[in-house]
Amino acid sequence: MFYFFFVEAEWSLLTIMCYDRYVAICRPLHYGTLLGSRACVHMAAAAWASGFLNALLHTASTFSLPLCQGNALGQFFCEIPQILKLSCSHSYLREVGLLVVSGFTSFGCFVFMVVSYVQIFRAVLRIPSQQGRHKAFSTCLPHLAVVSLFISTGIFAYLKPPSISSPSLDLVLAVLYSVVPPAVNPLIYSMRNQELKDALRKVICSLFKRQI
Repeated sequence: MFYFFFVEAEWSLLTIMCYDRYVAICRPLHYGTLLGSRACVHMAAAAWASGFLNALLHTASTFSLPLCQGNALGQFFCEIPQILKLSCSHSYLREVGLLVVSGFTSFGCFVFMVVSYVQIFRAVLRIPSQQGRHKAFSTCLPHLAVVSLFISTGIFAYLKPPSISSPSLDLVLAVLYSVVPPAVNPLIYSMRNQELKDALRKVICSLFKRQI
């Protein structure tokens, strides 16, 4: 249940972050109105609520599946495709239906992000100063890096050809799209903080001095 919850919440939060960058670059004068503290709380609550609802539906559906091939999975968590492989009943079609609904929802978020970034890049290219364009791009690049990692590993994990599938590869891909993006989020987004950069530079310099 926690896996479904965090993956859905992470994807929703990435969509909200994309909207934040769209408003900051394309509608800066309305930023305080559209993304005030109340709006941010509501969007964060909606992200966590959607994650909880998604996790509840998938957990209830998978727990009701009869398993006829044992209950041992080649994963460190209960990933849905791995559970469906152990099922021997047509009731798994219900879970497949939930996966399709979740897929359409996720695809809708993806389309929203693509459209938003098209508008963002059009607005950035109209900025006359090079420094202004660089600042705008530096605001978007960390988010794009996390989204790209999340999408590419997730798509490859679920759509890769069966001929190259193996338990070890499935495990690595599962870690990449379920653990790595949330773990690197604080580091990537806080790297724009000058104080953190200075602190990190001091730590690295002290480590080099100790080795010397």
